[in-house]
Amino acid sequence: MNRSVDEAFPHLTAWVKTHGWIEIGYDDYQRSFIRALDSGGMVWEGRMVYATLESALQELDDALAAWMKENGVHEE
Repeated sequence: MNRSVDEAFPHLTAWVKTHGWIEIGYDDYQRSFIRALDSGGMVWEGRMVYATLESALQELDDALAAWMKENGVHEE
């Protein structure tokens, strides 16, 4: 059985529902493929290349989990 996105990436889900947004993809202004931002700006920036979109999302989810713990943010 496949997991839902919410189940697979719970910290990413919490982030976009209550804290900020993510950007995925390349443009002329960014040096990364995937990023997390809030009203204060860039919170986390990934690498330029990932083997899969899933691996990029997993790295983001892990980074957001660490950021939320360090900043005392509780998931809802």
